[in-house]
Amino acid sequence: MDAHPTTPVPPPGCPAHGSGGRVPLYGPEFAADPQAYYEFLRHYGPAAPVELSPGVEATLVTDYAAALQLLQDSASFRKDARRWRAFNEGKISPDSPVAPLLAYRPNCMFADGAEHIRLRQAVTDSFARVDSRRLARSTEQVSDYLISQFGTRGSADLLGDYAKQLPLFVFNELFGCPADIGDRVLFGISGMFDGVNAEKAVGVLFQAVGELVAIKRSRPGEDVTSWLMQHQAALTDEEMVHQLALLLGAGAEPLRNLIGNTLHRLLTHDRYAREGGLIEEAIDDTLWENPPMSNYAPHYPATDMEFAGQRLQAGDLVLVGFAAANTGPALTAARKAGSNRAHLAWSAGPHACPSKEPARQITVTAIENLLNHLPDIELAVPEDSLTWRPGPFNRALATLPARYTPIRPLRQPAPQPRVDAPAVAQTPAPAAARPERGGLWSNFLNWIKG
Repeated sequence: MDAHPTTPVPPPGCPAHGSGGRVPLYGPEFAADPQAYYEFLRHYGPAAPVELSPGVEATLVTDYAAALQLLQDSASFRKDARRWRAFNEGKISPDSPVAPLLAYRPNCMFADGAEHIRLRQAVTDSFARVDSRRLARSTEQVSDYLISQFGTRGSADLLGDYAKQLPLFVFNELFGCPADIGDRVLFGISGMFDGVNAEKAVGVLFQAVGELVAIKRSRPGEDVTSWLMQHQAALTDEEMVHQLALLLGAGAEPLRNLIGNTLHRLLTHDRYAREGGLIEEAIDDTLWENPPMSNYAPHYPATDMEFAGQRLQAGDLVLVGFAAANTGPALTAARKAGSNRAHLAWSAGPHACPSKEPARQITVTAIENLLNHLPDIELAVPEDSLTWRPGPFNRALATLPARYTPIRPLRQPAPQPRVDAPAVAQTPAPAAARPERGGLWSNFLNWIKG
């Protein structure tokens, strides 16, 4: 009989080799094959010790049942990042690359108890007022515009030219951004997540959102910003700025990744092309196996405890491994039985994604419209030559080169009156805040006007 090793072997390139140290969730090796790392982490039990960046330690929950227990137990696990013990003790530098997504901000994601309920309800109620027909129409318009920019070329990067930009444009419309503010919101969010002049980008974003709040206080419209402001939760201007920055930033990046990862799946799995009409199924398969946020949902134990086989101290950083939990052996049978939307990609519990239905609708519309215009689109490079962006939180390709038969320029019909468009979009910006010429959002608005 062959002897089987009793000690798991870390993936190639993993510094945990023979050291007993924490498993790193960063670097090109992890980005290239995260499932190999998750398989190794499962040998620790339902949770495992990891490192998010050099010196930033955390516990990652990799088991579905344990993850669901954590996400639903708001008494034992808190969201307020001011509890983060390592940060409070000065062990985490404020300029750490993971700090922007973990450090406390006064918004609903970092709130607990009654404060969370108040802020969260304002968000949920405001998104509930979004008209699905208007959202589909806005997404299709943005999609048409972006396709018009590259459709005649015969080749495109479906991330840089399409998936990255579309959510930001749609959100600008949803939140009623005038042209000049919209241009700066696009710059700010792109810079934050791309790491290009990130500090400046954050400043630009918060200044732009602050101006948007000021405008909506005096001239509300039919948009999420105005509805959030008018909600009975009575958000202050500071709360409005932080809620909007969260919704714009935290909404756009995962949506970009979902569109990109689903397109990747459609272009690399023959079954979808062979059977046709499976966009919804491709989205669900992506959310199960390649979710746009692979590891996140930071929580902090309220007291010292033992959880999922690990000893935790109050204030330790605990994350949920959505990708690991979704692909664990225990879920195989449940998924085969037809529970195709029981995944944790949208999180769960009181902090589950409040905008998953609009996000799904935007994704379906964006992909359907792209494939309708470019029906013979295909991957332009070998699949194994694609690279994934490094980092512990997001799951996203660096580029997705595609080729197709060039199409004629899309012709925009004469503009029709749009009674459901945000009123502020038709209101000239103050003289001191005129849009810069050539801004992305300004160009789109000009294109829409024909």
